[in-house]
Amino acid sequence: MAVIRRVASQLDVHPEALRTWVKRAEIDAGTAPGRTSDDAARIAELEREVRELRRANEILKTASAFFAAAELDRKTK
Repeated sequence: MAVIRRVASQLDVHPEALRTWVKRAEIDAGTAPGRTSDDAARIAELEREVRELRRANEILKTASAFFAAAELDRKTK
């Protein structure tokens, strides 16, 4: 940790920021366990897509129910 504090002071950054960058670089290089930056970005993208698809699905369900009710009203008149 002393090395990180020394290098961080030389770079004029917070030691915790430098430690986080080093850890991220090690994970991305495959030398430390964890989720790589590419994997994290892909997961975030897929989660956004799932939210969008769920929202679209809810809209379609609502529209379907609306048109089904309208069709029933039309048939009863």
